[in-house]
Amino acid sequence: MRKRILSALCIALLVFSIPFFPAGRVQAADVPVLDGSRLTHEDESVGYDTKLTRGVDLLTGYSKVVRLGPGKIYAGGTTIATDVVDRIKVVVIVERAQEGDTEWEFYDTWRKENENADRVGSNKTLLVEGGYYYRTRCLHSANQDVSSSFTNGVYVEDP
Repeated sequence: MRKRILSALCIALLVFSIPFFPAGRVQAADVPVLDGSRLTHEDESVGYDTKLTRGVDLLTGYSKVVRLGPGKIYAGGTTIATDVVDRIKVVVIVERAQEGDTEWEFYDTWRKENENADRVGSNKTLLVEGGYYYRTRCLHSANQDVSSSFTNGVYVEDP
């Protein structure tokens, strides 16, 4: 009986003392951010679309960048419609920056369009200069619906 009372008092003390101890703030390491993209040393990054308006044809879109090794990346994007549409497109833009830059620099771009389809995707393997962070930014459209997506920056070493 004495153990039960002691246990109940300990639990009550713990429950009632929680509000008096502020929770510690957990902070991530200071990761540089450039135009909404974190500059990372991860192997890959995927970014999903952000719709500016509510449409009926565009379901989703995403961009992707993968570090394949020193001086080599895979970049691409995909657009998916809710149903078969007259015209569906993806425009892929590859940008690069170094730590300390104030804006992304254009590196490469391409586009792909399908007619009477519900999806389109395009990707490339690119040989790139090392010492930069690379990100992929995509424009997605299905008929008149439009959105965009972008990835975080992925660091690529010199070959």
